[in-house]
Amino acid sequence: MKILNPIDVDAYIASAPEEAHSKLREIRTVIREVAPDAYERTDYFQIPGYSYEGYDYNGMFVWFSFKKSYVCLHVRPPVIQEHKKELSGYTTTKAIVSFPLNQKIPMALVKKLVKASLEVMKGKKILKTKVKMN
Repeated sequence: MKILNPIDVDAYIASAPEEAHSKLREIRTVIREVAPDAYERTDYFQIPGYSYEGYDYNGMFVWFSFKKSYVCLHVRPPVIQEHKKELSGYTTTKAIVSFPLNQKIPMALVKKLVKASLEVMKGKKILKTKVKMN
């Protein structure tokens, strides 16, 4: 794991309500397991996010956040749509699934979503082509 601003991620987690800390740390651990060589950063959207160099969208493929009484996982579209059936009990947007703070987060599902988002990102590798000048 390449950490660009580790203090920022730790500070982000610490700034959330106490009852969210362990859940945010669990999600962070799952992401690190799925993508151990990814960059961990907070400079994109000011929330913890993960990226690889050489891909579109600055290589970003997953983020996590805390909003009101939810722990949120942000993934690349179309991951939410592709897993709509499994996510039917949760509030979702095109790219975010919100897990209620008062419920256990299904980490196996989080892992599956992170893997799917990583695969979407890998399918969008930026090809560096040589431009022939006359």
